[in-house]
Amino acid sequence: MVNKRFFIASNYFYQLRRLRQIRSIVGKEVTSQLTSAFVLSRLDYCNSLLAHLPRACTIAPLQRVQNAAAGLVLMNLGFRDHVTQALQQLHWLPVEYRIKYKLCA
Repeated sequence: MVNKRFFIASNYFYQLRRLRQIRSIVGKEVTSQLTSAFVLSRLDYCNSLLAHLPRACTIAPLQRVQNAAAGLVLMNLGFRDHVTQALQQLHWLPVEYRIKYKLCA
């Protein structure tokens, strides 16, 4: 049986790889919009189901996806660089807080 969390994260990373191929052509602003449309909107899907599940097995893979998306949009973020400043610069909440925000709104 295939691990569903791995399958979901791999779908997100597939979208990020496709966006990485065109980011130099379309620029930072369009890359940010496309990332929001194709990746971040999927992260927000079914937030009520993810709200009270363990962080290590559900939210951590999604956080890695968001970190990779931030690196994609900013273009100058290295593989080992911390992403907290990048998330603040992009005005993106971390996945755990996105879930809480969407449930309260």
